Amino acid sequence: MKAVRFHEFGGPEVLRLEEVEDPVPGPDDVVFRVRAIGINPADTYMRTGTYRIPPDLPCIPGGDAAGDIVAVGDNVTDFKPGDRVFTGVSVGLDFTGCYAELARRPSAHVTRIPDSVSYAAAATFGVSYPTAHYALFERGGAKAGETVFIHGASGSVGTSAIQLAKRAGLKVIGSAGSSAGMDLVMSQGADHAVNHTDDNYLDAVIAANGGNGPDLILEMLANVNLAADMEIAALHGRIIVIGNRGEIEINPRMAMAKELDIRGIMLWNVTQEQLAAIMKDILADAADGSIHPVVGRELPLADAAKAHELVLQNGNAGKIVLIP
Repeated sequence: MKAVRFHEFGGPEVLRLEEVEDPVPGPDDVVFRVRAIGINPADTYMRTGTYRIPPDLPCIPGGDAAGDIVAVGDNVTDFKPGDRVFTGVSVGLDFTGCYAELARRPSAHVTRIPDSVSYAAAATFGVSYPTAHYALFERGGAKAGETVFIHGASGSVGTSAIQLAKRAGLKVIGSAGSSAGMDLVMSQGADHAVNHTDDNYLDAVIAANGGNGPDLILEMLANVNLAADMEIAALHGRIIVIGNRGEIEINPRMAMAKELDIRGIMLWNVTQEQLAAIMKDILADAADGSIHPVVGRELPLADAAKAHELVLQNGNAGKIVLIP
């Protein structure tokens, strides 16, 4: 089969499309033909060798993929060839092996895709939707009637969060860095959209909420925006840090004055019981059409290096997906 691998840590140029041996299922495994691969920033950190979980080399990156089962191990009874499935961090906490035409996973780490959901859309179930769900409800304590500001709402986690928040009865304000991004934010159901490249966008957030700060803020780039989030958050507000790429100077007195909660999240800290409940909720909504995964760009597997560049750029609209 063809697979993208890297033999050394470095920039996107270390990714190579190569011929490798087809995976063979162990007794408890399934092998599936990959139809779509979800690209995450974590994939790029693993490629550089800076990720918390360093991979063995050579490495086939990627933890999120969807496709059709082609083989099952002797002990596997709950799946059969032809079943449409996805795998991802949300079901297995495995970050490698998916940038390929075939992938192997323990049968416990794959989940069936609802018939109404495409393979590319299912690639958002590995990280984007469970991250948004965990941030909003488990860590953020979101409740109907509250206001959430999604700081960087046009990306895959952001669009997922808009849909989940509106479903739960929250007022949603989302930011983006362009007029196209703002249009996407509104199309996903947000009540208001602001352009975070404008000098006065914080005033616009307050104005959109009737002169009050948001109860909850989801932050995708804390090293740039955390201080601003603290400025506009409501009394007793909660700020959930989903993404960060460096350090920032903040004034803790602001947290004291408003009694703010600033909480970070990482999916690998979620218990299997929590993940199971999160995924059950998400898949039920996907099956009945209550949520609609947003796929921004589809690229061929050979363009993995380009996908790694794009996923770290501003202005992404939804999920970036590789198609073998």
